[in-house]
Amino acid sequence: MVRVKLCGITRLQDALLAVELGIDALGFNFVPGSPRRIDPERAHAITSALPPFVTKVGVFADELPRVMEAAALLAGLNCLQLHGDELPEICAAVSLPWYKAHRVGQGFDPAIVTRYRSGTFLLDAHRQGMKGGTGRTFDWTVARQAAAYGRAILAGGLTPENVEQAIAVGRPYAVDVNSGVESSPGCKDPRLLQELMRRVRRGAPGEEVPE
Repeated sequence: MVRVKLCGITRLQDALLAVELGIDALGFNFVPGSPRRIDPERAHAITSALPPFVTKVGVFADELPRVMEAAALLAGLNCLQLHGDELPEICAAVSLPWYKAHRVGQGFDPAIVTRYRSGTFLLDAHRQGMKGGTGRTFDWTVARQAAAYGRAILAGGLTPENVEQAIAVGRPYAVDVNSGVESSPGCKDPRLLQELMRRVRRGAPGEEVPE
């Protein structure tokens, strides 16, 4: 079963619905300038109301390890997603579990993920001037190639309409969904979220998608 992370959580009702639908991880965005940015206190109000066995991920970009760790403690997080231009030594200095996000553009070499000492990594679409949240897809075969180096989380423009194909082509460990199930930034659409989970469960990662 492919795991699912729902990112850009800003409301308790969205988080609770996600848990009810069987989503494995919830993402809270702490990147300045993001339309889904949330402060640690607000995030804590949500995470403290969640049941056990849900991974709570903090999304950061180019912050100092001590800043991220303090925010994570206050927000009640147990994992960090490093979505900026962090060097391997910065990531290695983080005391919490973490994984690095990589922006996939022309000429991307999947082997770059091996520079970071984490068995898990996220692949997002590259867009000039943006660190993430592009709402765009990329060549999903890159995720299949990168899986030779660890657990690939596939992100970027995933929707209920394309998630089955993304899973079949990319064969990821997990998918990361955000704007593709929203009615507006930070507000998840229950109908779209339910449909996405239905299609994730229906997906067949081992099958080839016809050309």
